Amino acid sequence: MQATENVKATQARQRRYDLDWLRVLAVLLLLYFHTAAIFYQGELGEFYIQNVRSSQIMNGFILFVHQWHMPLFFLVSGAGTWFALSFRSARQYVQERGQRLLIPFVFGTLVLIPPQVYLRLVSRSSYHDSYFQFYPQFFNGIRPHGNFEWGHLWFILYLFTFSIVVLPLLLELRKPKSHWQSTLANWVEKPGVILLLGLPLAAIEGALRPHWIGFQNLYDDWANVCLYLLYFVYGYLICSDDRFGEAIDKHLGIASGLAALCMSILLGLWQTHSIPDRGYFLVYILYQCFRGCNAWFWVVALLGLGRRYLNFNHTLLKYANEAAYPFYLLHQTVLVVIGFYVVRWNVSIMAKFIVISTASLLVTIALYELLIRRFNLARFLFGLKLISRQAIIQDSQS
Repeated sequence: MQATENVKATQARQRRYDLDWLRVLAVLLLLYFHTAAIFYQGELGEFYIQNVRSSQIMNGFILFVHQWHMPLFFLVSGAGTWFALSFRSARQYVQERGQRLLIPFVFGTLVLIPPQVYLRLVSRSSYHDSYFQFYPQFFNGIRPHGNFEWGHLWFILYLFTFSIVVLPLLLELRKPKSHWQSTLANWVEKPGVILLLGLPLAAIEGALRPHWIGFQNLYDDWANVCLYLLYFVYGYLICSDDRFGEAIDKHLGIASGLAALCMSILLGLWQTHSIPDRGYFLVYILYQCFRGCNAWFWVVALLGLGRRYLNFNHTLLKYANEAAYPFYLLHQTVLVVIGFYVVRWNVSIMAKFIVISTASLLVTIALYELLIRRFNLARFLFGLKLISRQAIIQDSQS
């Protein structure tokens, strides 16, 4: 009994509320990002539902968030892996990853993605089959040459793959006398080194992005695979030693300044249509390297701001921590269904944006509350821990 209490006390001391908040806020931001994608037109591709008119404001918002959002997601996931391996064996960790990631991925791909693909077909062609007639066609070929895809659930598949592939490295870095971990922690204490960790990320962007622009199919997406894998490992390392956090704190000001400067330059290039042509040309390679550095500056700045202002617990955080994952799984399907009808309204783009995002937020939370939170079968399918009958009764009475 005493040993159990000691373990729980240790876990409580280790809890990083700033990372919890960043994760929750990143999931919430995703809803507004995907709403804005309905009004976006550009090189990142078309969303499932498109408004007739695009918006320069939405374009800018999409391009801004796209620079750092998924890197932050993978880094926070890597940080979470550090804590997960603090009280799990390698075997327990692999089993937990399968239950939390693989099962929701399969369920989501079969249930949550087909409605999005169906509405895309209906909205952009003379497709008139019913949804039930369409569903078998979902498995006809792989996008872009067919209908099958895993949509926004690509993040879950990538995260599962990373968790398994680099597990031997993660376990090696956990060892008390790990040479690589201690060397890097010693090195990062030096001025500016935390910012120089962006150079490998920039090298990946410059070397791989000209060929693999970013289609998240896992097997032919090497720019994203290498980039996000490194962010995942960075997140793991940052939690392995207090010196990483201290370095982030010391460089918050300069990281924020560099992030603002670099983003201003990028937005200026996009606004003036000055982006170089894609290919293995020096100017395009340098452009992608610049993007890689910019993303890292933003991630460091956001981590620093989180450490300074978000390292506190709250009742809302406890609720949001559990709700965030089902919210992520559900939100895009809900948003696409609502957007399919709202884009037809004869109102302004901003009015459509507000209606779609607000309605999607409320409906997604309602689905979580009514269909998932208190039912163990749904919790299992959405990657949540099962709860006892007594806990369900207590929750319903509260």
